[in-house]
Amino acid sequence: MTRVLAVANQKGGVAKTTTVASLGAAMAEKGRRVLLVDLDPQGSLTFSLGHDPDTLAVSVHEVLLGDVEPDTALLTTAEGMTLLPANIDLAGAEAMLLMRAGREYALKRALAKIGAGFDVVVVDCPPSLGVLTLNGLTAANDVIVPLQCETLAHRGVGQFLRTVNDVQQITNADLVLLGALPTLYDSRTTHSRDVIFDVADRYQLPVLAPPIPRTVRFAEASASGSSVLAGRKNKGANAYRELADALLRHWKSGRALPTYAPEV
Repeated sequence: MTRVLAVANQKGGVAKTTTVASLGAAMAEKGRRVLLVDLDPQGSLTFSLGHDPDTLAVSVHEVLLGDVEPDTALLTTAEGMTLLPANIDLAGAEAMLLMRAGREYALKRALAKIGAGFDVVVVDCPPSLGVLTLNGLTAANDVIVPLQCETLAHRGVGQFLRTVNDVQQITNADLVLLGALPTLYDSRTTHSRDVIFDVADRYQLPVLAPPIPRTVRFAEASASGSSVLAGRKNKGANAYRELADALLRHWKSGRALPTYAPEV
């Protein structure tokens, strides 16, 4: 059965796109057939995987509106993944979807047509709580919340969790919130550890392990049009591989995901 994982947080700059690309690449390394969905009008995932959003003939925009069949918009990436790309046209799709009945189900309908060809679908949701994010959550089996280990990281988390609860009540009763994923983590600082403690305590939210360390390799990878796993081995790539392995075991056998408790 295809597993659909949404990566979402209404706050920008928390490594959502990096997480989607890296988890997808790690699962593709394991032989899984992986589809990545870019739901951000900025097209950051599309660009970071080597495609120019401004030159796309068709994108997820036309797919969500039902103007084209989903498979006509699919692209391949250098690392063996398949991409449903996005560009700025998607901002218009959001406005148009608002006027349609069943607007939260547009992505779910599209994935029903192509999802059977993939083992895993990972959705990069935009940094907002609009109809595009609702589409991602409605289509997903599970959701992960990347959370940077910095001051004010938890701003908006409560509102996002309420949105997840609303989706569970209204459009997707089977959605499972797997937990928060610490990103931009620096184990040398007490500040990073304090943020994790605060989030776990304040929201009773599982904190997934391993935390994703801060490394310049992520920026270098995006600029090169590939994921961080494509280059030399580094601590960021290793952390995402470890998380991908844990997710695949969880989906196969129901084994609990490892959680992180920083040393005091």
